[in-house]
Amino acid sequence: MLVDDERLDYLLAEDLRIIQSPSVFSFSLDAVLLARFAYVPLKRGTIVDLCTGNGAIPLFLSARTESRIIGVELQERLAHMARRSVEYNGLEQQIEIVEGDVKNMPAQLGFEKYDVVTCNPPYFPAHEMSDKNISEHMAIARHELHLTLDEAVLSASQLLKQGGKAAFVHRSGRLIDLIASMRANRLEPKRIRLVYPKAGKEANTLLIEGIKDGKPDLKILPPLIVYGDDGEYTEDVRELLYGSQ
Repeated sequence: MLVDDERLDYLLAEDLRIIQSPSVFSFSLDAVLLARFAYVPLKRGTIVDLCTGNGAIPLFLSARTESRIIGVELQERLAHMARRSVEYNGLEQQIEIVEGDVKNMPAQLGFEKYDVVTCNPPYFPAHEMSDKNISEHMAIARHELHLTLDEAVLSASQLLKQGGKAAFVHRSGRLIDLIASMRANRLEPKRIRLVYPKAGKEANTLLIEGIKDGKPDLKILPPLIVYGDDGEYTEDVRELLYGSQ
């Protein structure tokens, strides 16, 4: 079942397992944050997760909802990892992994059909590829080589029904870009949460959710601090990762 340097890791809060690889792809804390932040219906509707990687967000979401979940991933190797994780956890009836380009998904999956879209897109412009030693898989996942922020937001909007919700995680420095792109594509920002590595530090991560054709009314949620002064995860982050103790 496992290939090369892959390993089977626990998702403790969900009591699930996921296939990861240090050289190909492993999900980050950002995936956990987005999966907890995004609104999801309890039973009805369909959720689409764009840039799904090894399927972490669909797996996280499966513990919060009975809705159908479609994960979209461009890279064949990552999509294969995601499918095997879905099968390992016996979630084939709920989660489907679609291999393909995010830009083509509205035409492939259907326009304005979906209730929720989540997306953890590549964060860095292609010209910022300073680390030439990272694998091709990681380069594509981290840098806008095949998908820009505007393209991701456009696809999310085209997939969503009117009144549907789109949630993104990104670098905090792209806040204005994200809001501008969302509004240009009929996604009205409704909730924002900033994530700080430590108290007293600048935010480095942004969570934002918008409603398609929603009315302007933005809620800025309390900040989330990742690490305490002792260098350990804060209680809030520990609960996100490991569940209530």
